[in-house]
Amino acid sequence: MTSTERSKLVRLQDTDKTIAATDSDIRGHRVLDKDGNDLGKVDALLIDEREEKVRFFEVATGGFLGIGKSKSFIPVDAITHIDDKDVHLNLLTDNVAGSPAYDPDLVEDSVFFHDTYGYYGFLPYWGMGYVYPPYPYYTDRH
Repeated sequence: MTSTERSKLVRLQDTDKTIAATDSDIRGHRVLDKDGNDLGKVDALLIDEREEKVRFFEVATGGFLGIGKSKSFIPVDAITHIDDKDVHLNLLTDNVAGSPAYDPDLVEDSVFFHDTYGYYGFLPYWGMGYVYPPYPYYTDRH
């Protein structure tokens, strides 16, 4: 798939889709870096509308009562494993803290996603030779 053929990424909650195995939904799970440090919670999943695959997850960190939270988009490629309450990453806290700044106006901007993949050192899903990671949460229509 080339960048011109790539479909739009949208938040799962903004679609008519759901997680195929609802008991596998990671929204609300705590996110841990490779050293076990708490990075925040999974707030949202961004899916590729055409291929119906999760491409990024949104992590909310900090704040009090929803005020002052910062958000980061992390490619699913960074996930090493998932358990009942936690999503484990192969990244360090500093990597996530220095990631491209979240801006709600950029959610539909392909440059933002390209830069985010590059920042984390992952091949973008539209790149030649990309292999979808063993992230088991596919989307499915209601």
